Amino acid sequence: MNIIILDRDGVINEHGADHVRSADDWQAIPGSLEAIARFNRAGYKVFVVTNQSGIARQYYGVQSLHAIHRRMREALSTVGGHIDGLFYCPHGPWEDCGCRLPNPGMLTELESRLGTRLDGVPMVADKLRAVQAAMAVGARPILVKSGAGSKTLEENRGLDRIAAYKNLSAVADALLEDK
Repeated sequence: MNIIILDRDGVINEHGADHVRSADDWQAIPGSLEAIARFNRAGYKVFVVTNQSGIARQYYGVQSLHAIHRRMREALSTVGGHIDGLFYCPHGPWEDCGCRLPNPGMLTELESRLGTRLDGVPMVADKLRAVQAAMAVGARPILVKSGAGSKTLEENRGLDRIAAYKNLSAVADALLEDK
């Protein structure tokens, strides 16, 4: 089974400094939805993992988060794409939880649901904490320079060993060309 894991903010959609608080705030990064549809057509199962501390900070509620995800799924369907599963952490960075990236809880939950390990599975991210979570379960981190990715690369030594691409569309180009 071909699997790819995507962080949401900065990989699929734009992420302002003030959180994506409503469906109206959600804006796809150009080419990201089409990239997901390309992965779908190539037989990949696409999963999303995302920290959503805005819930803990009371910027928005779970219903607003579900509305954001409905908008994302609807936008994906217009280009022939879909998400096979979506995992989110509603906790803030001050809370002691195992699911908030860089902790691997969402990824171990995905492993449990799939009944398989994520060894070598690509996980696309724009932030160090998602890279760390991917590495904790043996997944293969891939950085995008969209979102906070360029800043992540500039501020963290040692990430030059991790593949980095302009955006999710460029990741799809690289991974699907290899198939």
